[in-house]
Parts: sequence; structure tokens; C-alpha cells
Amino acid sequence: MAGRAESVESMEQLTAGWRALVLDRDPGADVRDLPGVAVRWADSRFAFWNCVTLTEVDADPGLLDERLARAAGVMRAKRRPGFLWLFEDLLSEQARAGLRGAVERAGLEFAFPGTGMAGDLPSLPAPSHPELEFVRVGTEEHLRAYADLNSRAYGFPLEDGRDGLLGSALWKDGVYAYLGLRDGVPVTCAGAVETDGRLFVVLVATAPEWERRGYGEAVTRKALYEGARATGLVRATLHATAAGAPMYPRIGFAPNSPLHFYALKG
Repeated sequence: MAGRAESVESMEQLTAGWRALVLDRDPGADVRDLPGVAVRWADSRFAFWNCVTLTEVDADPGLLDERLARAAGVMRAKRRPGFLWLFEDLLSEQARAGLRGAVERAGLEFAFPGTGMAGDLPSLPAPSHPELEFVRVGTEEHLRAYADLNSRAYGFPLEDGRDGLLGSALWKDGVYAYLGLRDGVPVTCAGAVETDGRLFVVLVATAPEWERRGYGEAVTRKALYEGARATGLVRATLHATAAGAPMYPRIGFAPNSPLHFYALKG
């Protein structure tokens, strides 16, 4: 497990990267920095664009209760559902031990696990995969395909993913977003966006019927390779789901903080 500095980096990459991404979706998005709670909420049908996270280091059990109550209050005031992203390693040992009870008192429930990861990637080789052609996202058709791959991979309705990406100028220009095509059909996707001197990997997805063929790794390598060529950046960060986590160490990423996603109860 990495040290505390890498866990702080992981949280700060979320707060900085998600600010840009949710403001792209809605210039009037809620991007407040409250005491101990960062709000990054576009009120989009795409639930990943509706985010709150705790930002303090070494919060004790009492402070954790306060921050979780505030975060849940923000979530309840919104029209669309979203997630609290909680970086476990930022909590004190006592707060970690009592996390389950604190979450229940706040009216939240566990949704799914993740892991913060980071790595220095100074010499990525040009990516390739014998079954894939890579295309950079640049049209509405590309964005629709990218959105649909994420919806299918994460179990969202197609219209929810499209609400999160269609019409975006940032994803056609500012994000190094790539589709992997098999016989001309998009089957996988990944993006990397410059965030505070790093490349932040976002929204990696593969069509369920094409998993376990190395497609996700290949397209992630492509996004990182092109992002690094364009920016000169070599350090990269990401937040992996449990399904995706095993592939990233092969690229050069190391895990830092366990990441818990919570939703409002019922």
C-alpha cells in the first residue's frame, strides 16, 4: 500500500478533475468546497457526474459523523442521485474502524468498491492490439458510442450515459478520449485529461461481451500514450473499479487508498 501522500493525491485529482468535467456538463453545476466536503455535482442523469467526497486527513470518528451528515444532506437536496466517494486511507484508524456505523447513521449505503491508483509512466510504448483500431473521439457519433459503452459496462440506462456526454466540447478536444473499434464497431474506450500536472484516466469501459481480451488495457494505453505525447506529462492517476483494478498494474500503476462509493438509502 502506498503512503498517505499518494492517497491525498488521489483525492485531490478527483476534486480537481471532476470540477472541470461537471462544469463541462453544466456551467452552473454545484462545485462548492465546504469544510471537509467537496461537492462536484452536475445533477446529470449520468450518476458519475454527481459526486461528493470527504477531503480532510485523519478525521476522527466525531468529525467523520459530521462530514458524512453534511455530505448526505447535500445529496438529499439534489434532484438526481449520485455517489459519495470516500478514500478510506484519509481517515484516522479509529474512524476507519467505525466507518460502517457512521455510514448507517448518515443514511447512506454501500454501492460498490474501488481503488485509487497512480504511477510514473515515462516510457510508454506505442500501443497496439491485433484486433483493434483506435479512433480519437471527435464527433457526436463518437461521443454516443463512448457513452453507450460506459452505460453498458456500469449498468446504466443508455440515455443516462448520453445525458452525461453528448454535446460536450471538452470530450472532443480537451480529453484524450479514444474508442477501440473491432471490425469498425466500438467495443472499448478510455480517456485521459490533464489535471494539475498529471494525466487523469477517466471513464474506461468495455462492452460486456468483449471483456477479458485485453481491449480495456490497450485503449487505456492509447489514451495515456497520446496524452503524454501531447502534454509531456509522465505521472498519471485513476480510480479503478474492482473489475478494472487488476489490469492497471500491468501498465505501471500502483494502488493507494481503498475507495468506497456510497449512495443514499432507498
